[in-house]
Amino acid sequence: MFRIIKEVKPFVITILIIIVLLFAQAMSELALPDYMSNIVNVGIQQNGIENAVPEVIRQEQLEKIKLLLSQEGMNLVNRSYKLIDRDSLSEKEYSKYLNKYPLLGRENLYVLNKPSKKDIKELDSVLAKAILIVWGIEQGDAEQGLSKHFEGLPEGIEPFEALKNLPNEQLETIKAKIDEQFGKMPESLITQSAINFIKMEYEIIGVNIQRNQSNYILYIGGIMLLIALLSMAASIFVGFLSARVSSALGRNLREKVFRKVISFSNVEFDDFSTASLITRSTNDIQQVQMFIVMLLRMVFYAPILGIGGVIRALETNTSMAWIVAVGVLAVLTLVTVLFSIATPKFKEVQKLVDRVNLVMREALSGIMVIRAFNTQKLEESKFQKANKDLTKTNLFVARLMTIMMPAMMLIMNGVMLLIIWVGAHQIDDGSIQVGDMMAFMQYAIQIIMSFLMISMVSIMLPRASVSAQRVAEVLDKDVAIKDPDKAVQGRKDFRGLIEFKNVSFKYPGAEEYVIKNISFTAKPGEITAFIGSTGSGKSTIVNLIPRFYDVTDGQILIDGVDIRDIKLHDLRERIGYVPQKGVLFTGTIESNLKYGKNAGATDQDVEKAVEIAQAKEFIDEKEKGILSEISQGGTNVSGGQKQRLSIARALTKKPQIFIFDDSFSALDFKTDTALRKALAKEIRDRTVLIVAQRISTIMNAENIIVLDEGRIVGMGTHKELLKSCEVYRQITLSQLSEEELAL
Repeated sequence: MFRIIKEVKPFVITILIIIVLLFAQAMSELALPDYMSNIVNVGIQQNGIENAVPEVIRQEQLEKIKLLLSQEGMNLVNRSYKLIDRDSLSEKEYSKYLNKYPLLGRENLYVLNKPSKKDIKELDSVLAKAILIVWGIEQGDAEQGLSKHFEGLPEGIEPFEALKNLPNEQLETIKAKIDEQFGKMPESLITQSAINFIKMEYEIIGVNIQRNQSNYILYIGGIMLLIALLSMAASIFVGFLSARVSSALGRNLREKVFRKVISFSNVEFDDFSTASLITRSTNDIQQVQMFIVMLLRMVFYAPILGIGGVIRALETNTSMAWIVAVGVLAVLTLVTVLFSIATPKFKEVQKLVDRVNLVMREALSGIMVIRAFNTQKLEESKFQKANKDLTKTNLFVARLMTIMMPAMMLIMNGVMLLIIWVGAHQIDDGSIQVGDMMAFMQYAIQIIMSFLMISMVSIMLPRASVSAQRVAEVLDKDVAIKDPDKAVQGRKDFRGLIEFKNVSFKYPGAEEYVIKNISFTAKPGEITAFIGSTGSGKSTIVNLIPRFYDVTDGQILIDGVDIRDIKLHDLRERIGYVPQKGVLFTGTIESNLKYGKNAGATDQDVEKAVEIAQAKEFIDEKEKGILSEISQGGTNVSGGQKQRLSIARALTKKPQIFIFDDSFSALDFKTDTALRKALAKEIRDRTVLIVAQRISTIMNAENIIVLDEGRIVGMGTHKELLKSCEVYRQITLSQLSEEELAL
C-alpha cells in the first residue's frame, strides 16, 4: 500500500488544501452544538439574557448590589456602568434612551459602558451572587436571601439601610459567609437565578423582553446558518478536490501499469496471466482510487472531528466523559472483529475476480473451438463455478458489512440513552442546563461518527491494500530485458548482418535447453530459412533476435555488435517482424499498415506494400477500400488476409531485417508463390529470415538451416541438404513427390 501512496507526491499541494478545508469543515461542525446550546439555555430558558450582567438597571438596585460586593468588585462595577439621567444627557441621547428604557422618565438608570469580554466575564461572577442575595431579601425569602447571615441587625430597619451603617469588619464577615454558602451551589444555577432578577428588572424598566429573546435566537440562528453554509462549501470543495486527486492518481497508475506491461518481455508475461493484468489495471486500480477518495474525505477529517469533539465535550461536562469512552471502546471492538474476519475474504475476492476474467476471456477467444466441439455446457459449468465462488465470497463480505451499520446504530443509540439518563439527573441537581446536555449529546455523536468513519475506511483498507499490492507487483516487477547502461550508438551504414555464435537458450526456471550451440550467419541480400519438426526451436531462434527473450549462453551479433549492447528501440526499429498468427488492431486497414512507421509512411509506401503482400485484390473489393474498418482482433478478415496485411505492415516499415515466423502458413499455394516472387524483388539488399513448414516456401533460400531437438543438423541450399541431411530429406519427401524433387 505504501508503494502506491508514494504515487500521490504530485498532489501534495492539493492534499494540503484539502486538509485545511477539512479542518475548517470540522471546526464548523464542532461549533454548531455550542450555538444550539446557547439557543436552548439563553434564548429559550433565559429569554435571550446571556449572563448575570444587566445591560440596564435602576440606580437604587445597583446601589443595593454594591453593598454586597468587595472593594475590587465595586471598582469593576463603577468602571463598567455609567449613570444616565435627564441632566447628564443631550436632548438627542435622552430621547434615544427614553424610547429604549421608558422608566428613565421617572428614575435614574445605570447602563453598561461598553466593557470588554474579560470585564463581562468578571462581572458575571461578581454580580450573580450579589443579585441573588438582593432579590432574596426583596422577595422576603429568608433562605434564598440568606438572612441568617444578617443576625444582629437592628429590627424594624430596612436591611439595606442597616447594611450601609455596618462597620467594615462586620460587613466583610457577612460577605465571606455568603461566598462560602454560594460555593456549595452550581455556578450555572446561581447565574440562572440571577437572570430571573434581571428579567424582572427589565420588565420594570420597560425593556421589550420578547423582542430581545427573538433577536437573540435569530442572531444565533443566523450564525449557525452561516457556519453550516461554510461547512457545506468546505465539504463540496473537499469532494471536488478529492475526486480530482483520486481520478488523476488512477489515470497515472493505469498509464504506469500499461507502460510497464508494454516493456515486459515474454519472461514477465509468464508470471502474470493476461486476465490478471487486465484486472490489475482496471478493477484493482479502481479499488485504490475509491480508497484514496475515502482517505482524503474521511481519514484526515475523522481525527480532527474526534479530537475536537472530545475537547468540546470535556469543556461541556467532564462527569459524562466515561459514556463517550464506553461508546468508543464498543466501536473499536466491533471494527477489530469485523476487520479480522474481512481481510482474508477481500484477498480471496480479488483472486476470484481474476478467475472469472480468465474463464470469460478463454471462452470468448475460443468460441469457435467451443462450438465446433459442442462443449458449451462444459464452459458454462466452468464459468458457473467461478461465478458462484465469487458471488458466495462477495455475499459473505456484504453480509458482514450489513452487520456493521445496525451494530453501530445500536451503540450510538445506547450512548444517547446513557447521556439522557445521566444528564437528566444532573439537570435535576442543577449541575448542568438542558442545552449543555444536548450539546454533549451532539459531541458524543460526532466523536462516535469519527470512529465510524475510520471504521468504514478500515473495512475498505484490506481490499484496497490487496489491490494496491497487486498493482505494485506489476510496477515493481524487474524487467529481464532492458536497455544497456552504455548503449552502442546506431551505425549509419547499418547492413543487417546477423551472426549466431554458440547460442543456447532455456526458458527461465526450466532445466533443459530449448536450443543448443546454434551458430550461423544471415547475410544481407540472402534468405535464411529455418525448418524442422514441431518443437525443434525454429520460432525460438528468430524470437531471440528482437530480444523477446535473451540468450542463456553465447552471442547474437548484428554488424559485429552484440544485440544486448544496442538500445531496444534502435534494435527493433531495424526489424520487420511478422508473427505466425496475424495480429491486427482496432482501426482501419490504413492505420494498421502504417502502424510500424506511423506518420513516416507515405501513401505510395502503403500501396506498394499492399501489392507485394498480394492484399490489393481483397482490399479493393471492400466498399471503403483501404479506409475499411478492422474490428477488435481483426475478426472481420480471414486468417490469410490477416497474414497478408501483417506482411504488408512489415514491408511498409522498410526495415533492414525481415523476420517471417511461419507467416505464409495460411496462404494458398498460388498466393504464396506470387507473394514470395514479389517479395524477392523488393528485399534484395535486406536480411531475410523465414521460419516455414512448407518446403515450397524455402526451396529457393540461399541458406536453409535444419533443426532437430534444438540443434542444427543441416545447413545449406535445398539441393545440398537433399544430399547431405537425412532429416531435411524426410521432411521434403513428406511434402513433395520424387518427380517434384527431380524438377
